[in-house]
Amino acid sequence: MSRRNTTLTIGQGRGRLSPCVCNTLRMVTRVVTQLYDDCLRPSGLRVTQFSILAAVARLGEASLKQLEDELAIDQTTLTRSLTLLERDGVLERASHPDGRIKAMRLTSKGRRALEAARPLWAQAQGKVLRELGTKAWADAQRRLTRLHHVAVKKRRRGREGRARAAEG
Repeated sequence: MSRRNTTLTIGQGRGRLSPCVCNTLRMVTRVVTQLYDDCLRPSGLRVTQFSILAAVARLGEASLKQLEDELAIDQTTLTRSLTLLERDGVLERASHPDGRIKAMRLTSKGRRALEAARPLWAQAQGKVLRELGTKAWADAQRRLTRLHHVAVKKRRRGREGRARAAEG
């Protein structure tokens, strides 16, 4: 059986994309993240932090669970990021009727940071879309949405199966 590798040009070097879907997605995600981080650097935010702040701004106030679902991020990584953003004064805890729920909201410093970062994010987004093309991105987004749904469904089934096996 022969394997076909797709070539990806990355900056000054060339890399080979893996036949493994997971590895290829991770490779592409790393270099795209670096591009966004480079554009966002003047704001002092990384794209991961920008995404969290934008999600909190969209939701107004957000619990850990809401952010996990909104960003498809694991609790450990999210908690670490929220702790740093809170330490930097861009997020603060919001009171919640259920004291066990950790809710976050933007501070005035966080709103200013997000507003300063938005045009820089738009530059990164524009760079990627100019290279890829908006039509190609719409197609890729549709396909990635399908892949996301399939992966979530398979993961959920796997968890349910393991839980049943542990019970029986």
